[in-house]
Parts: sequence; structure tokens; C-alpha cells
Amino acid sequence: MTGINTEHKVKEISLLLEDVQRNYMPTVFANSFGAEDMVLTDIIAHYFPDIEMFTLDTGRLPEETYSLIQTVRDKYHIDIKMYFPEAAAVESYMAQNGPNGFYQTVELRKRCCYIRKVEPLRRALAGKRSWITGMRREQAITRDSLSVSQFDAEHAIQKFNPLCDWSNAEIWSYLKQHDVPYNKLHDHFYPSIGCAPCTRAITPGEDIRSGRWWWENPDSKECGLHVNRA
Repeated sequence: MTGINTEHKVKEISLLLEDVQRNYMPTVFANSFGAEDMVLTDIIAHYFPDIEMFTLDTGRLPEETYSLIQTVRDKYHIDIKMYFPEAAAVESYMAQNGPNGFYQTVELRKRCCYIRKVEPLRRALAGKRSWITGMRREQAITRDSLSVSQFDAEHAIQKFNPLCDWSNAEIWSYLKQHDVPYNKLHDHFYPSIGCAPCTRAITPGEDIRSGRWWWENPDSKECGLHVNRA
């Protein structure tokens, strides 16, 4: 895996981000600190310091994710703005549905995601001309039509997915070759990491997103952050 050459793809990302800086500022990188996002973290921190980074702290992230956020701050000396859900909305949801009501129905799970992710994302993107994600087509059937650049109608700004055609092997080759820190849950068979109660390890042969919302059908496994409107 470490022998894969990603240099040409890194060059493509650099050219894309240069164009973003010229034509789509202000922009922000939505960093969830998964393996893909750590590739972009390393590239942006080293070569594109004018691109801001933010993360959504849902209040239910694994401790390993918080540890990685601290490691990134210390290693790259960058500021990462953290957006939190509105306290009143969380309190209301918990009062009506309990702390784990999201297990009951897809609707309740998506409502929890809306409160903890979607609404904070809107605040994070307010006033921006574009945003950058680490999404890849290979991650899920809900992402198979992903393109490098697309108009995000939900937020009325341009959206860039520089890693959309990267393979999982290429992601890990880059991380290893460049000594990039990553979430230690990846070493325990967590290829996709979200909130702690909605993420589990997978077994050999399972789809890489099967550990997210594992009690749901694959075609519903999105939180609402990435809306695909045809």
C-alpha cells in the first residue's frame, strides 16, 4: 500500500485549490478528521494557509477524535474553528426522545443529525463562496455521482471534493508516506467515523460505510450535510 504513487493526484489537488483561492474565496474546509480529511489537512496546512478549517463538534464524538483534533492543532499550528449544536435544540430533542432516540426510526436519527450537524454547518458556511470536503465516490452508494466541483443548491455556494476519485489505498498510501496523524479508531477496523453511538467497527468483507448507522438501509446512510439534488 505504501508504494502507491499519489504525487500526480496531489498536483491535481494543488491546482484545484489554487483555482479556489483565485475565484471562490472566502472558502472553508469542512474537516471531520477522517482519513480522507487528514490528507486534505496536510496539504492545506502546508500549502494553502489562507483556506480556513472548521469542524462540527456534535457533543457525541469519540475521544479518539478529540485527541486527533488536539494533535492536528499542535503539529500544524493551525486554528480549527469548532461549531456546536444549539443547546436549546439538543435539550428539547433529549426531553422528547431520550439520549438515544435516534435508534428508533430513520426520522429521529435524521432529526438528531440535523440538530447536531446540519444546522451548525449552515452557520459555518454563512458568508462563504465555497466549501471543501473530503468525500469520495468509493465511500458509499449515495456518493457514486460525486464530482470534483458542483454547485451546492442547499447552501447556494460552490462545493469542491478534491478526493472524489481517490481510492482507499491511495488515501492510506499518502498518510503513511507523509507521516500524517490519523484517528486511532482506524487501527481498530473503523474505516468511517462519526458520532460514537452511531459508529461501530466492521468485519472483513463489509462495505466501508457499513459501520455508520448500521441499523439502517444503505440508501439512507447520510446525515444531511451532503444533499444531492439532481
